[in-house]
Amino acid sequence: MGATRKSSGKTLVSIGLIAAFARQGLRVHPFKKGPDYIDPRWLAAAAGRECHNLDFFMMGRETILSNFFRYAQGADLALVEGNMGLFDGQDLQGSDCGAAMAALLQTPILLVVDCQGLARGVVPLVTGHIGFPGGERIQGIILNRIGSARQEGKIVAALQHYCPVPILGILPRDHDSVIEERHLGLEPAGERDGLTERIAAIGQLVAEHLNLEAILQLARRAPPLPPPARFAPPAPLLRVTPPRKRVAYVTDRAFHFYYPENLEALRDQGVELVPISLLTDETLPEVAGLYIGGGFPEMFMDSLAANQHLMGDMRQKIAAGLPVYAECGGLMVLAEKMHWHGHTATMVGALPIEIRMGNRPQGFGYMELEGRQPNLWPGPGIRLPAHEFHYSRVTEIGEGVDFAYRVIRGHGIDGRHDGLLFRRIFASYAHIHVDGAPGWARFLAEFWNG
Repeated sequence: MGATRKSSGKTLVSIGLIAAFARQGLRVHPFKKGPDYIDPRWLAAAAGRECHNLDFFMMGRETILSNFFRYAQGADLALVEGNMGLFDGQDLQGSDCGAAMAALLQTPILLVVDCQGLARGVVPLVTGHIGFPGGERIQGIILNRIGSARQEGKIVAALQHYCPVPILGILPRDHDSVIEERHLGLEPAGERDGLTERIAAIGQLVAEHLNLEAILQLARRAPPLPPPARFAPPAPLLRVTPPRKRVAYVTDRAFHFYYPENLEALRDQGVELVPISLLTDETLPEVAGLYIGGGFPEMFMDSLAANQHLMGDMRQKIAAGLPVYAECGGLMVLAEKMHWHGHTATMVGALPIEIRMGNRPQGFGYMELEGRQPNLWPGPGIRLPAHEFHYSRVTEIGEGVDFAYRVIRGHGIDGRHDGLLFRRIFASYAHIHVDGAPGWARFLAEFWNG
């Protein structure tokens, strides 16, 4: 699933297709190109199974093939949602764009076109995509945000005259299933009530306006993908004889940015992940460590600040030596204070820092990090890929703070360093994917082991 540019509606169409095909009894496995956390939650909710990311920068081609083959096993249909525009990427030659992903996986492309403000001019836009290197895989067009029957007639007539690729769906501009966008992208799935109903409505919209049978036949014409050379079937699960190490991980409306592969890798290292909420729980359970992923703590800063029972319990246990690993939103909530739009809220206070939200991204995109601590993963001089997307910045850094990483590419904490180290806290703006970070899961299991 590709589009001519970002925010064209490809996530809406992907959710709707998954929901519509699932209603027909098909098992659909969703994938998301790129490092995104938000779209995969929508796709997973629609499919009723985990969505897995496929990313050239953090994984490489061989791991993409291996993961695609592994996680698509048992599914009737695999749907891969692209990111940005179909030909957007870091490489001038397009080796990391959505069209390159389709070529690697041997999949056809459905192209979503935002038609707002367009008429006959949609033709050079679409035919230009088809004629560009990699565009030969475009085998169906979805017209989105059609404002009137008159506009639809003009666009359809022009495309049918000039374009060899069939139109497989036309979505109206005014419908009730739009997913709102905000500063980090789409509104996350599950942040508001009624997720099941919203997905059902999107599925119904797509079923009414798209040719599901033609799209299904298009997918079935994709050639079989042979097992990649490095692929090995998952090993049987081994029962760990000693008690598994219990680690609390925060999963609620404010914190939910976790790659399923990362959680799986931690479990494989003998970590029992105990879900908790910083919004509703009053105390930490008896655990050996704490894992706080990313999310939107700024959207819930008052609710977090109001939960002083839990904040105080966390502050006390962390000061007593509870090891904590945190990424982005997790780093933010560990601060003493958070400032946004002239408002200040008290956070956990386990890190001697303050957080200030800005109106523009402070760090956005892929990162390359280099270890700088001799006795701490990943090790001095070892480089690893990551990504960041944050509007916040760290201010008022107190004494006793050190850094785990040197930033080769990206921004991190101050443009030069990332990975705040303070007492037994390891907190970073960098989001790590285990497939690009060998040893990450083992390090954390040992870190929480004391």
